[in-house]
Amino acid sequence: MTWDWEKLREQQQKKNGGPIPPQFDEIVGTMKNIKFPGGYVFAVFILLAVMAYSSIYTIEADEVGVIQRFGKYLRTTQPGLNFKLPLGIETVRKVRVKHVFKEEFGYRTTKSADNRLSRENTDLVVSSMLTGDLNVAIVPWIVQYRIKDPYNYLFKVRDAHQLLTDMSEAAMRLVVGDRSINEVITKREEIAVEAKRILQNDMDNAEIGIHVKTIEMKKTNVPEPVQPSFNEVNQSIQEKEKMIYKAREEYNKAIPAAMGEADRTIKTAEGYALDRINRAGGDVSRFTAVYTEYIKAKDVTKRRLYLEMVKELFPKIGPKYIVDGKQKTVLPLLNIGGTTPIQMDGTEK
Repeated sequence: MTWDWEKLREQQQKKNGGPIPPQFDEIVGTMKNIKFPGGYVFAVFILLAVMAYSSIYTIEADEVGVIQRFGKYLRTTQPGLNFKLPLGIETVRKVRVKHVFKEEFGYRTTKSADNRLSRENTDLVVSSMLTGDLNVAIVPWIVQYRIKDPYNYLFKVRDAHQLLTDMSEAAMRLVVGDRSINEVITKREEIAVEAKRILQNDMDNAEIGIHVKTIEMKKTNVPEPVQPSFNEVNQSIQEKEKMIYKAREEYNKAIPAAMGEADRTIKTAEGYALDRINRAGGDVSRFTAVYTEYIKAKDVTKRRLYLEMVKELFPKIGPKYIVDGKQKTVLPLLNIGGTTPIQMDGTEK
């Protein structure tokens, strides 16, 4: 049975709706009809030049080269002049491992034609987030990263850039969802640090080969329709905090003064108590000494104590009247405290 190849090709062309690529025998026949200037020597020279050109490549200082042989990973080459098998047997993919890439979330920066002016356009689909107190916040941010493992970056995931985008949004929404609207606005650095930790942990688990350097939070706000109401709430909160600070200031003035006065009173009482204790101790010691001497000579000590008491007491009692119990008549006055003493017979001395 013979085949009508021309008819078969026409049927395939009508079926596919386009021209059919040439067959191998046609290509060989066409090449046989080609005549190279200078003969086959020139053709061989061209072939060698092409092979040499396709086997030499250069890697820049911030790059590495990932070599694939027929699509399979083979090795990683360092910066400088390198060689590989030509004619597509080995291919090189250059990966910038020292360059810091930047990815914007929630907004897009567009530059003018002369690159002098830039404008930020907000992306509400990405930046709109629900906070922990059920408010909506506009949260734009920037992720700066670099590629730390070229093999994982190229072969472990299908689209590393898309995975980075999805993970970054998930990490930021997770962190924002655990905080109130005021915390989202005022504690941006804390949120950025926590989001970076979560994002890096997720990327390490996914073996994406990316190291997150920083996450920078841009200006966080609320949607424009609710900004006036939100500003009024913030103003009320500020007034409340102002009053609290003022009350604390008065408290800090009064309480330390009262505590100081209390400490002073306590110290005074303690000093008075110590003084009384010391005086009492002294009196006890003195009484003990007197009592010891009294035991040794009761009559002499008793008389001495009596005379000392009279000597101390008499100058303080003013005019004195002495009455003799055996005297039958009125005893003449004795002017003990006066300047002119009176004798017993009534005449001045």
